[in-house]
Amino acid sequence: MRQLFICLLLLGFISGSNAQKLLDIYKAGTVKLIPDAGYAQGNDWNTVFETYNDTIYNTPMGNRKSLIITPDGSVVVNHAYRNFYSKFSPDGQFVNEFGVSNTNGRRFKKTNHIAGVVNDNTFYTGLDNMGNMLCFDFEGNYKKTLKLDYMTRQMLALPNGKIAVVGWVIWAKKFRDFVAIVDYETNEEKIIWEHFTNRNDGPGTGGYSGTQFHYSYNFKKQGAVSFSTMPFSRALGIKAQPKLACINNELIVANPTNGELQIFDLNGNLRSKKTMKLLSNEISIEEQKKIQQKAIDKLKGLDPLRFAKLPYVEETESKKVHHYFINALEKDLNNINRTIKKPFFSTLIQDSDNNLLFFEFPDQTNANKFNVWVYKNGGEFVCQSSFVCDDYQLQINPGKMVFHDGYLYGLQILKESNGIPLRLTRFKLSNP
Repeated sequence: MRQLFICLLLLGFISGSNAQKLLDIYKAGTVKLIPDAGYAQGNDWNTVFETYNDTIYNTPMGNRKSLIITPDGSVVVNHAYRNFYSKFSPDGQFVNEFGVSNTNGRRFKKTNHIAGVVNDNTFYTGLDNMGNMLCFDFEGNYKKTLKLDYMTRQMLALPNGKIAVVGWVIWAKKFRDFVAIVDYETNEEKIIWEHFTNRNDGPGTGGYSGTQFHYSYNFKKQGAVSFSTMPFSRALGIKAQPKLACINNELIVANPTNGELQIFDLNGNLRSKKTMKLLSNEISIEEQKKIQQKAIDKLKGLDPLRFAKLPYVEETESKKVHHYFINALEKDLNNINRTIKKPFFSTLIQDSDNNLLFFEFPDQTNANKFNVWVYKNGGEFVCQSSFVCDDYQLQINPGKMVFHDGYLYGLQILKESNGIPLRLTRFKLSNP
């Protein structure tokens, strides 16, 4: 697991003994994640998470799972490319698999991942390719469909029955990133933040596109492939989309590019702005060249016919794409002549005491340790700490880690296991 630097910002006032306990744990210098031995016992993980073995065109897909927690502490796990979800009881016992049934009792043949819970009683999903967001009760009974005309990166339910959305669209000459508030009852939307970035595209069908360090190819018949070799540099404007949180009936929009926090009320009216006292580092020219050369060497070692495994790609086109990517990467390698500024953070996770954990971009790989900076009351430095875990190879993102009632729930990879290594686990936070 890559080393992730974390800074934690505590917005508002902390109240209650449990919140104080968490702050005391952070202050102690090292936070150890200890699996709760009494949680999720007796589950046959080879059966429960059999979809971990899923592949598409020989590419592993089974770890593309995420979890959400319902108000009573039950856990629902999403399975990518499946039309069902796995439900677990508050003590972690597998309950059942369920899908979404329409008003006639027939199950939807295709569903997206559950993205959250609105009004404490309704699941809502991520968007399909037509912009549909399915809404259904905890038993999988269909309630309604919300319609959005853009793609989304994050959706966060608000206490007033609305959903905050980080969206993006591709215009003819620009990328538009924005934050909207969607009313669950009316489907009406209000844009509260937006940013535009110029795009640099090549031909459409059968063409190439991208900015430096970001490469894509549109196949002649259908589909596309794209990747980035250098993190944080997909565009010259905003380099990372905003992250959302909700604390004390306020919506927080955190901007990774400039470290700015914007605080809105639940109806999307701006209340205040502040700049977090976070560190923003740079990637040197030398480091960029090493990363780029490593990507080139990896590409050269791949099978030029690997894209021909797709049903709509011929062998000649697969070779053409392979050759194009190598040439494009080598060209960019020779043009690297300036440092790249990293965003202030990569990931934001909100804990159960309404603290915000800002994970900075890593400098090392396979380091299962995290440096922590703790802030309170809007930005006062409190202490430095670190997260450690002996048993699991941690995956740090909001889809894999969710706080609830002082515990940290996770879909994590067990270091030593027989069979499928993925586990639903619950961590206690303590000091060594």
